[in-house]
Amino acid sequence: MLDRLAPALFVLLWSTGWVAAKYGGIYSDPLTFLSIRYATAAVLFAVLCRISGVRWPKDAATVAHAVVSGTFLHGFYLAAVWWAVGQGVPAALSGIIAALQPLMTALAAPYFVGERLSRLQKIGLLLGFAGVAIAVLPKFTDVGHAGIPAFAILVNVLGMASVTYGTIYQKRHLHSGDIRAIATLQYLGALVVTLPQAWLLEPLEFEFSWGFVALLAWSVLGISMGAILLLLYLIRRGQVSRAASLIYLVPPLAAIEAAIAFGEELTLPMIAGTVIVVAGVYLANRKVPRAAPAE
Repeated sequence: MLDRLAPALFVLLWSTGWVAAKYGGIYSDPLTFLSIRYATAAVLFAVLCRISGVRWPKDAATVAHAVVSGTFLHGFYLAAVWWAVGQGVPAALSGIIAALQPLMTALAAPYFVGERLSRLQKIGLLLGFAGVAIAVLPKFTDVGHAGIPAFAILVNVLGMASVTYGTIYQKRHLHSGDIRAIATLQYLGALVVTLPQAWLLEPLEFEFSWGFVALLAWSVLGISMGAILLLLYLIRRGQVSRAASLIYLVPPLAAIEAAIAFGEELTLPMIAGTVIVVAGVYLANRKVPRAAPAE
């Protein structure tokens, strides 16, 4: 049952991160908020591990791999994306950049973890990117290029490359160990990245209010814990490129959520793009028969 529900639940929870990012700027600077979020998530995961009697990794290599993967999966990735959006990169453009991640993962997976994709899976990955572009590109062109800092776009691209490497690193080096313990160590690794950045670049201030508490609670419980546990589960259970292809569904879903939460226009290209994305994800996640030759 979980195998069937996990992909849909992950996409739904993860897509709300775009809405959380937009709200986050109301209460604090992005790196400060992420540092608080990661610290809270690490503490709650540690408590969960304690209550559940989770066995912590005994070898130093597993601990190190978990921390390093966290620096890329959460630390550098979200720090880059949130900072770039705060510097003026439109959410639509950021979504297009994020949609490159599954394609990059699929292209790199054969070299790093020995995965092979069928022709249909490759077509699915390309369809996924095309669908995201159709869904969000018109929204981006309405904004105009003049006000978008080139350096912020570059940082956003580096964030995409970071999560791509982190996904492959996780698949290559973390084959065992309780995912709750792994997640705890990963958030410690993420905190190692974001806290020094926040200290250097931001005043480390935030507006404490019920809105801040509610946003932090959802960001930690819904996204940092719920969505990430599902992502780690998907990576461990299936091909890394298949798990990554689910990211294609996030930008169109985020556009729908933004239309509901902020009254943003939901256009026909967004709806058409979403349909194409779903088709692409279906093809990319199709199981390849064992007898079929690898391409």
